[in-house]
Amino acid sequence: MIFNITIPFSSKLAIKMGSLCFLMLFLFSCKKSGISTIPIKDSTVTIPPPVTVNFLTPGYDPSSLETTQLFNPIPVTNNLFRKDLLEISGVAASRMNAGILYIHNDSGNPNQVYLTDGSGTDNGTLTLTPVGNRDWEDIAVGPGPDAGKSYVYVGDIGDNDLKYSSVFVYRFPEPDLTGKTLPFVSSVATVDQIQLKYPDGPRNAETLIVDPLTKDIYIISKESNQAKIYVARYPQSTTAVTTLTPIAQLLFNKATGGDISPDGTEILLRSNELVWYWKLPANTSISAGLITKPQHAPFINNEPQGEGICFAADGTGYYTDTEVKGYTGKLATISYYKRK
Repeated sequence: MIFNITIPFSSKLAIKMGSLCFLMLFLFSCKKSGISTIPIKDSTVTIPPPVTVNFLTPGYDPSSLETTQLFNPIPVTNNLFRKDLLEISGVAASRMNAGILYIHNDSGNPNQVYLTDGSGTDNGTLTLTPVGNRDWEDIAVGPGPDAGKSYVYVGDIGDNDLKYSSVFVYRFPEPDLTGKTLPFVSSVATVDQIQLKYPDGPRNAETLIVDPLTKDIYIISKESNQAKIYVARYPQSTTAVTTLTPIAQLLFNKATGGDISPDGTEILLRSNELVWYWKLPANTSISAGLITKPQHAPFINNEPQGEGICFAADGTGYYTDTEVKGYTGKLATISYYKRK
């Protein structure tokens, strides 16, 4: 038997109103209970369209560069004691603790900075508890907000898929290892988070350098046959997103690391195949120096995927390191090119 039930219009309206009230009550109860009813938008999805920016372009021919004679052409190379560090992407020399080097792994690895030295010894681990490791690609040491302290800068600047609307530089004071037992293991609870964006759209980068005289932060992109240089002038905000300023575009293929000497007069920029070296004329800024003609510096191509480079804190030479993941039989190493 089939029953045909006719609902008066007034009753239909009441049902609709009741349904609406129920929905409003549900949303209100969710809000009070802490349940989010609006999905969080992925910051990697919405990226403003790039704009055209101007870069200075050096006038020298990269194929005409000479090789500096300031450093020994053959390095002293040692294996890292730790065999679990397979994706090393940077190296930086401590200014506070003689001989200590800071290294780190890149994306997908723990949010940790590791302490070693030229011999590859395991000297400790620092865990940056407030931040993650999206894609840490370089590390630097330099001055910061407190004139009495030296700071470590970690560049979370990798972006192989060009999908991030901004990148981060994490800054924290160097630990004082005086009287400490090595290996030193500690958590770093206070970390400055400097959020940066490019003026011309996302960039993949693996080079972070900090000017020891001005505290400016430079990022150099990793691209085929070009390296775009950007700067965030000091003081950098830790509460708002800062748009980087374009500086120069070099004819350099796939930059993987760089550094500025502690006295601010020398610059290194490396790829997996070669190293460029600048000795700056007196009173030349880093921005101006980077568009002057460099020289080649020694590199013997002993690293399967070389990514890190830094000056020794005492100015006696420079170090390089390498990623080895995916290279069967290769070991992570530290190489030291001594100044003559």
